[in-house]
Amino acid sequence: MKTTVKRKRAPRWLRSLWRSKTGMVGFIIVTVVMFCAVFAPYIAPYDPNAINPLYMLKPPAFVEGGDIQFLLGTDNLGHDILSRLIYGARISMLIGVFSVFVAGFIGTLFGLVAGYYGGICDSIIMRITDAFHAIPRTLLALVAVSLMQASVTTLIIVIGVTGWVNYARLIRSEVLVLKEREFVKASITIGTPDYKIILKHILPNVFSVFIVVSTLAVATSIIAETSLSFLGLGIQPPNVSWGGMLSAGRNYLDTDWWVATLPGITLTLTVLGIMFLGNWLRDYLDPHNQGL
Repeated sequence: MKTTVKRKRAPRWLRSLWRSKTGMVGFIIVTVVMFCAVFAPYIAPYDPNAINPLYMLKPPAFVEGGDIQFLLGTDNLGHDILSRLIYGARISMLIGVFSVFVAGFIGTLFGLVAGYYGGICDSIIMRITDAFHAIPRTLLALVAVSLMQASVTTLIIVIGVTGWVNYARLIRSEVLVLKEREFVKASITIGTPDYKIILKHILPNVFSVFIVVSTLAVATSIIAETSLSFLGLGIQPPNVSWGGMLSAGRNYLDTDWWVATLPGITLTLTVLGIMFLGNWLRDYLDPHNQGL
């Protein structure tokens, strides 16, 4: 008598990701960038700050006149561009992820309070969010960074504090809907403390929204950090950042295009990868697609 062995199915999220071409591309890009960020000292071929006057402005290996030992060429000081891109991923992902934690905490807290309590509390918080919306985020970050000493910690705080508004609005709208659900009304009726209702019943149900917004916010935070570094108010030498590389290479676009173009391509691919992954995550967490 034959016995049939059931094949274990892959997790639903993996099957969903595999079916989404853009989601899979985003996952691969984000995985590669995260790998570079974590293992930069082990995979970078050279010290990113090592100056080599003999190899200044060497073109990439795939361009005529390039050298195989510098796969992506060198800049005006002889820095290996590939090594600097790898180390730049560490700074960008560090600031992008942790600034989202700051923004997410502030925005979720305000959104929960505004949506649950409503009334004057809701009005005050929403007027504050309107005020933040009225001021361009980059301008607000520029002013804040110029008043503080530029560092990784400063950028995380500044980008986080200026990026909480979307969290507050979306979380508030979700809470307004959840507050009318039977399980929340029942908890209120039996006298459950507000903090327990918020933490045990409402917060878990808005977590999917938080995850989706956070994924997309990482891309926005990386662009904000790059913009500040490009303007000279972000990451300072000897630390390596993609924005600093773009700023240093803009004077060589006419003659040595790779110095600025390659960091720009890396930034673009990273942001696109995060956006692709965020769009897949939004579809995956959509309750209407839970049966797929």
